[in-house]
Amino acid sequence: MTSHLSSSPTAAATPRRRTVVLAAAATAALAPLTSLTASAAHAAEGAPAFLHGVASGDPLPDGILLWTRVTPTPEAVPGSGIGPATEVAWEVAEDKAFSRVVASGAVTASAGSDHTVKVDVRGLRTATAYWYRFTAGATVSPAGRTRTAPGHDVTTPGVRFGVVSCANWESGYFSAYRHLAARTDLDAILHLGDYIYEYQTGGYPEAKYVVRQHEPKNEIVSLADYRTRHGKYKTDADLQALHAAHAIVAIWDDHEFANDAWAGGAENHTPGAEGEWAARAAAAKQAYFEWMPVRTSIAGTVYRRLRFGTLADLHLLDLRSFRSEQVKVGNGAVDDPERTITGRAQLDWLKSGLASSNATWKLVGTSVMISPVAFASLPAHLLEPLTKLLGLPEGGLAINVDQWDGYTDDRKELLGHLRDRNIKNTVFLTGDIHMAWANDVPVNMATYPGSGTAATEFVVTSVTSDNIDDMLHVPADTASLVAETAIKAANWHVKWLDMDAHGYGVLDVTAEHSQMDYYVVSDKRRQDATSAWARSYRTRNGTQKVERVYQPIR
Repeated sequence: MTSHLSSSPTAAATPRRRTVVLAAAATAALAPLTSLTASAAHAAEGAPAFLHGVASGDPLPDGILLWTRVTPTPEAVPGSGIGPATEVAWEVAEDKAFSRVVASGAVTASAGSDHTVKVDVRGLRTATAYWYRFTAGATVSPAGRTRTAPGHDVTTPGVRFGVVSCANWESGYFSAYRHLAARTDLDAILHLGDYIYEYQTGGYPEAKYVVRQHEPKNEIVSLADYRTRHGKYKTDADLQALHAAHAIVAIWDDHEFANDAWAGGAENHTPGAEGEWAARAAAAKQAYFEWMPVRTSIAGTVYRRLRFGTLADLHLLDLRSFRSEQVKVGNGAVDDPERTITGRAQLDWLKSGLASSNATWKLVGTSVMISPVAFASLPAHLLEPLTKLLGLPEGGLAINVDQWDGYTDDRKELLGHLRDRNIKNTVFLTGDIHMAWANDVPVNMATYPGSGTAATEFVVTSVTSDNIDDMLHVPADTASLVAETAIKAANWHVKWLDMDAHGYGVLDVTAEHSQMDYYVVSDKRRQDATSAWARSYRTRNGTQKVERVYQPIR
């Protein structure tokens, strides 16, 4: 299915632009949408159309994965299973005008893949920006911009990622994506899971708080359902702008399947009414790989490794496909060595990769938080929303059993491996819980800080998914300050958390530091929401400790 290439002559990599975002970039980021309007006009006339944008992902030193979806006829909508096979040509160029095309080819889109197209282009130059587009008949897709990774053995001054998670269509607009699309200083976007949500309309949030309805209206269970939901998400203008502007590196979490998914089921799955879990999970995975610019990896999942010169190895985890079922909070089974969040093979793969890495930084993309969290007493009115966000019992607060806190033996083995092998500069990058955190990861929480830290962790908040104030329907800071104070008092390794905001992160990695800048959007319910820097935290090379920084990266 891959067609390829006329390779370009060898040349020095173009210098990276490491500048603050210019106001004009916001207009440039939305330019591809003009082509989408033209494509919609073609669709109305019955011609092939590119209604779901273009995307790229998983950058390599010599290549990139390209994606689009062609609508061959008006009735061939996502999930329909109908529509003729259609030839789609693709090309990659060094310039936006496509006067210097360096690779091209063609592939056939069919109903068997929901008319999605994926092309793994190789033979490109390292650390270089390229433009790409697709053509079906007389219809030309929007043009996307992407970037290859530095060479594996090349010393690079820095890499910079946008970092996001948890984008629920019905909870609001994806303005966070628009603001990231407008940046000109990013190497890629790291999406840490919950790219889509599976609920029926009005299931989360309640119907009276729904900002906009997704499709299909029912909870998604079948392959057609998952395809339709992915297709709906990719009609969002801000999401299309993000994909057109930057390559994406994505992993899944539970909502790409169903809430609190594990290897044999999910909290939000009823076998009798919704069929066998294995069939639903297989449908969700098939639709995901059809609709996302992600290479199918080990064992047909998303755990894989990308390298960015000698500066950073990025280890990406799948914490849903192999995990044991969650236990109830307070159950001693959380310490059972037979229970796992990673599966044996994935944990061994991660440990081996961390031990053998010669990169300055070992970044680990984990969909759920690895830092331990204990909770002091909180007022009763805060228990219900925290229960929903953190998987806690209504009768009292304890550990979150859907995160690494519910699988303590795997965590103990991994952190012990970092300590025993003297592996420095490990940074966990996390989403999932709709809050922003900056944490030391203690070797032993009970004796922290005396026992030292094994790593650091930066957790980004949600793009739109509800946080504590959304659940209580109160203004920001009216409830969360109490909870935040209590959590930090009981967890000295937590240097900062924000339970109120929605937004994104920007991770800047250099030889000296890994720094996360946290940005918040003004109102997730408004399409024109603004963005503002909130806080920054970093860990310095060799320290394995988080410290506050009083200005964002420049």
